[in-house]
Amino acid sequence: MKLFQLINRLSHYECLNEMTDVNVTGIHYDSRKIKPGNIFVAMRGHQTDGHHYIAQAIKNGACAIVAETVNQEPSNVMYIHVPDSRYALANLAQTFYDNPSHKICLIGITGTNGKTTTAYLIENIFKAKGYQTGVISTIEYRYHNRVFPNPLTTPESLDLQRVFFEMQSNGITHVIMEVSSHALALNRVVGCAYDVVVFTNLTQDHLDFHQTMDEYWQCKQKLFYPPYVAQKDNVHAVINCDNDYGLKLKDNVKIQSILVGESAENDIYCQNPDISLSCISGLISTPKGTLSLHSPLTGHHNLQNILCAAGAAIALDIPIDRISSGISQTGSVPGRLERLTEFTDRYVFVDYAHTPDALENVIQCIRQSMTKGLITVFGCGGDRDRGKRPLMGKVAASLSDCCIVTSDNPRSESPEAIINDICKGIPDLKACIVEPDRKKAIELAIKKSGPEDVVLIAGKGHETYQILKDKTIDFDDRVCALSAKLLTSMSDTSL
Repeated sequence: MKLFQLINRLSHYECLNEMTDVNVTGIHYDSRKIKPGNIFVAMRGHQTDGHHYIAQAIKNGACAIVAETVNQEPSNVMYIHVPDSRYALANLAQTFYDNPSHKICLIGITGTNGKTTTAYLIENIFKAKGYQTGVISTIEYRYHNRVFPNPLTTPESLDLQRVFFEMQSNGITHVIMEVSSHALALNRVVGCAYDVVVFTNLTQDHLDFHQTMDEYWQCKQKLFYPPYVAQKDNVHAVINCDNDYGLKLKDNVKIQSILVGESAENDIYCQNPDISLSCISGLISTPKGTLSLHSPLTGHHNLQNILCAAGAAIALDIPIDRISSGISQTGSVPGRLERLTEFTDRYVFVDYAHTPDALENVIQCIRQSMTKGLITVFGCGGDRDRGKRPLMGKVAASLSDCCIVTSDNPRSESPEAIINDICKGIPDLKACIVEPDRKKAIELAIKKSGPEDVVLIAGKGHETYQILKDKTIDFDDRVCALSAKLLTSMSDTSL
């Protein structure tokens, strides 16, 4: 593709020098990846600034530099000045990969909690219908039984458009993606043309980035307005109305909306749901008829996720029987109230809950069906919203029979300092146990549990690593729990 074809896609730019048109072979925002014929887009990040690496990009063969500031004289490389490098990158990527989201059916899911489970549910509904399906989620991105790591819930715009192009080129017709508030704030999804946008809920999280709940909310609701929902015909919004923000959203969106929730006032709701620790069953009423619900998932929060998925499917005119089949085929989602079935005499769950609301939902779900005691192991991540730490401490301590406070991903912070913040929300510190070593905390929980007890290990879910101050180590809550089971069994045998 010619350079001027790409540059003319930008809405606001200034060429700082004249240059004959060249063929562009690639675009990068990492100067180390630049090869001759590539465009380098200099972006400002939280830890580094791409503008510092312009010289390196030129040395590596960049044919053009796209930047917000240029501190050196233009040379034989074309300089394009833009007001927002991230916005420019998204537009360049969309054009370079020939608008791939316009050639697929694209579903975007946003909200604080439930995005991943809802994505899994929609994926299985699509597969039940026979669609060639791809998923971009917090856990990974995948298609055609190929799985790739995904370091961000929503990739940078360049990577996202490349993934769309890759999927579409390999015959994928339907793509489900999670859309984070960071992605909306940082213009990562500019250039995405959605067919269905889904809102799950909004509760406190990411206030280290957004500063206030209002700012967080303003970012989330962007997905339901142009340009994201203005590029295709017959676009639908699916809105979970079982939270105040969903009720706000439904009154303001201009596109066709499908309202879901537990009340019969919604377009889609569940009649007399039966929720246990092992399944959800009932009848789901929809505008297209009633479908039978038999899901191996559990909890009211997962019922809301199921209703959101059903709403997306109804928006796309998928038959009732295919929706029911897809839901029933969605078993345990990695790290989302995932039961470790190796424990046959007690219930051990691993869950990603890392907000006060998510933790409360999961614990309440367990308490509604359990008959014995509940031991909760959890911590909070470092370098993230500090305000939620005491709130999570209060939830865990007040709703559990035993609360073990431990480390999560401390990052640059002291685990002890994070734990201290958590404990400020616990009224009676005698009712909880503090064990900073997460492995030891999990072992302690398994050892303390008895037959029919429930152990909830919350915060990290599907993650297979732990981020420390100076390194990242292999760490999986599931592996630690199973290791603790083995140690406990050996100890019992020795007695």
